[in-house]
Amino acid sequence: MNDVLIELKQAGKSYGEGATRVRALRGINLQLAQGELVAVMGPSGSGKSTLLSLAGGLEQPTDGEVRILGQSVSGLGAAALASLRRRSLGYVFQDLNLIPSLSAVENVALPLELDGARNRVAHDEAMVSLGSVGLADVAGRFPDELSGGQQQRIAIARALVGPRQVLLADEPTGALDSQTGEAVLRALRERIDAGAAGILVTHEARHAGWADRVIFLRDGEVVDSTHSSGNTGAPVLRIQPETA
Repeated sequence: MNDVLIELKQAGKSYGEGATRVRALRGINLQLAQGELVAVMGPSGSGKSTLLSLAGGLEQPTDGEVRILGQSVSGLGAAALASLRRRSLGYVFQDLNLIPSLSAVENVALPLELDGARNRVAHDEAMVSLGSVGLADVAGRFPDELSGGQQQRIAIARALVGPRQVLLADEPTGALDSQTGEAVLRALRERIDAGAAGILVTHEARHAGWADRVIFLRDGEVVDSTHSSGNTGAPVLRIQPETA
C-alpha cells in the first residue's frame, strides 16, 4: 500500500468569534496517498482554497487534525513547519506569487536555494522543471516580459522543482489555453505517477478527469466523491448533483 502523505481527520476551520464566526470547513476526512491526485470541486465559497491551505500547513485547523508526512501540523513550531513546507510541498497559488526582480529560472530555483542547495544545482533542477512545462527557452526573462499564461507555467514549474513529495494546485490552468493547460496537467500527472501526491482545485470537469479521485465541497462540507477510471485527461467522471 502506498504511503499516506497528507491526512485530514475531522478537520475544520473557522474564522472570527461569537456572532461573527464563520465556519469555512467542517468535518473533513481525507487521505492523500503517494501516487494519487485528488481533484477538489465546488462552487465559489465552498471551502476549496481553505482545504488546500490546511492540507499544505499554511493554516492551522481549529478542529480536528492535519498530518503532513506523518507529522501533526499542530505539534510543529513555526520554523519546523516552514522547513517541512519548503522541502516537501510545492504550491501553485491563484495569484502566482512570482518575484518580479527575478528571472524565470531564478524564480523556479528559489525554493531549492532557500533550502541550501548550491546555485548550480538549483539552476540545473530549475531548467529541468521549466522544460517540463515547455518554457526552457524563456529562462532568462522576467515575469513582466511574459504573458499571463507563461507566468502561470513558471509558477507550476516552481511547484514541481526538486524532490517535492506533495503538490497543491489552486486553479493552475486558469490563464492557459486548452492545449497549454493540457501540457501542464500532463506534467503534474507525470510527477504524481513518479511517486508524489497532489491536490488539484478546479472548476473544470475536464481538468478533474486527470485525477484519480474527485471530492465535491459545498458550504464547507464534503457532499459527494467519485473515482476516475483513468488519468489520460479525458473526463470520465460521474458528476453527481450536490446535495446537503
